[in-house]
Amino acid sequence: MLVSLFNDVVDSVVRGFPDLLGRMLSSGARFLKRFETRGPFIHFGQPFFPGLALRRIDIQGHDMFLKSTTVRRTAIEELFRLLPAMAMGVTTVVAADQAGVVTSQSQGLHGYIGFSHDRPPAGSGYSAGMGFYAAVWPLIDQPLADFQIGLPSSWVTPDNSDNKDQPLAPEGTLARTWKERGPTWGSVFQTLEGGLGYWAGNHFRYGPPKFSLNATPQCYDYEVGSPGWSFFYDNEALPDHRLGIAQLSNRLLIPPDALPFQGNPNGEFLGYTWMALPFTDPTTGDPPTGDQSWTCFLSAANYKGPMAYYIPETWSKIGKLFNYPFIYGRGLDARPGDMGGGAMEINTVPRFDSQDAKGTRYSKIPKLQVPVDADGRAILVQDVTYYSKAALYDAFKAWRDGGPACSGRFDEKATWKPKLTTRTTRFDQGGKVMTGVERSFDTKIFEGNVWGLQWVTNDLSPKGLFPQYYQHVGDERVAVPAKDVPAETQLHQQEFKLATPGVPYTSPTLGAWAKPGPKRGPFTVKLVDGSVVTYSWYRFVDQPSFQQYAWSEEKKAKLQAFVEKLHANWPIDRDYMAPPTHGKRASLDPALLVTPPAGLELGYVPIVTRQARP
Repeated sequence: MLVSLFNDVVDSVVRGFPDLLGRMLSSGARFLKRFETRGPFIHFGQPFFPGLALRRIDIQGHDMFLKSTTVRRTAIEELFRLLPAMAMGVTTVVAADQAGVVTSQSQGLHGYIGFSHDRPPAGSGYSAGMGFYAAVWPLIDQPLADFQIGLPSSWVTPDNSDNKDQPLAPEGTLARTWKERGPTWGSVFQTLEGGLGYWAGNHFRYGPPKFSLNATPQCYDYEVGSPGWSFFYDNEALPDHRLGIAQLSNRLLIPPDALPFQGNPNGEFLGYTWMALPFTDPTTGDPPTGDQSWTCFLSAANYKGPMAYYIPETWSKIGKLFNYPFIYGRGLDARPGDMGGGAMEINTVPRFDSQDAKGTRYSKIPKLQVPVDADGRAILVQDVTYYSKAALYDAFKAWRDGGPACSGRFDEKATWKPKLTTRTTRFDQGGKVMTGVERSFDTKIFEGNVWGLQWVTNDLSPKGLFPQYYQHVGDERVAVPAKDVPAETQLHQQEFKLATPGVPYTSPTLGAWAKPGPKRGPFTVKLVDGSVVTYSWYRFVDQPSFQQYAWSEEKKAKLQAFVEKLHANWPIDRDYMAPPTHGKRASLDPALLVTPPAGLELGYVPIVTRQARP
């Protein structure tokens, strides 16, 4: 464009028609009328920039030989004195040309909307369990591609606060390359994560969020999100030696694409608690392994109770694998758990960029919605609770060792409820600070130790809606009302790309999945997200996750017998967590709930082997 424009400028001067240039560069037109045709001639081979002799001009790799042999000196000198005014005209032309040219971008929104809380009293032992109720709602009104935001969730790490300087992440692990996490790498050594959310790796989006387990047992080298698969990263099942979750429930399917919900929940709550339970005894072998099986309990309207647990060896084997004895006994199999708070993690959000006729740039992000009450309050998390071993561990262990059956209910006398705190969130867009969002809403701790968001009257967005539009002002992205975004940007009518179904999740027909193999199946069921789940019934200790370990027959028999007792005594309609203080519980997709076949009612579990669209 600049090459063509310069040629036109030269031609207009040479031909004596400066008004042509004036029409092209409107902001410089009034100056160009001063061009006259009197004065001495000058050859183009002579200097016409002060102190610079040229025979040709190179612009963006194009040689432009000045074609005419003579022009009047005064015209040429005047032309180059007027270059600043002409540049203003070029800018105007370019801005007008680019107005309404919409580009699709990533990194539309990033940040953590979170809460923290007091630490448990020193020496109190409130580290054997932690959980809360989180709101379930459709953050977006249609399933979007390349979108990932977690609803309120938490992270649990092993408490290694006694270690001040020794690395927990061995050399050779992914997290060890994150130097900013040193010197101990304690925050990325091992984690229990997961929770409610939308993830970019989901294969089958359907509107509302889903609930998923997740853990990083080896410094983020890999993640374990279901009894067979990683956290949406792979279509194929994890290698046998990286399987880590034991399916415990004989009534609930755990598909690799996470658990969907019934209907369209709009602020109902799902409770979940991580509880460290002793399904097996500690061992002193290589590696030594503790007895903590971190078990996930759910509290939904149509399902209550434990769903699965992480096998203790999942955490302990890293020390042997990397020949690093220092971390023996420092994993989640043996150490107390530390939660520390929770957050909505805003990770992957698309955006559109465009500009108006003046060159001012704007961005648009998807509509993000939160259910609010008449006072503009969104209740997101309630009943945050920590548990000591007296809440369940002790009674559970006594039952496993031959004592009386325990109900599984968490003993309220062995709980501690911390005081929650929060602070204003800072957001960014592509690394640029976003300002003005706080004019729309802020985080808040409401009466009753409840965490959420408070909307205020503002001109940016209605209550319950995150501001969608941002003006680019230097290094900031300033929230602006939709009405202030010029129509010529074409942003208002832009629609974000919808998600399409992904490829199937598959598992092998050999190795741990085939030997000893299932007792009955396969069976299929269609979920509300449109996918079809294939599953088979395995004896509990024969499920794929256990086959990597050379356990004695005695150990397997003891565990199998105890799980059969658990299936007989723990129904799915009993409260294990206390009910939520406020509101109602959300319902899981009823298709996830299955009934064991005749003869397999106790001690058998449904293992998902495939998930795909029909």
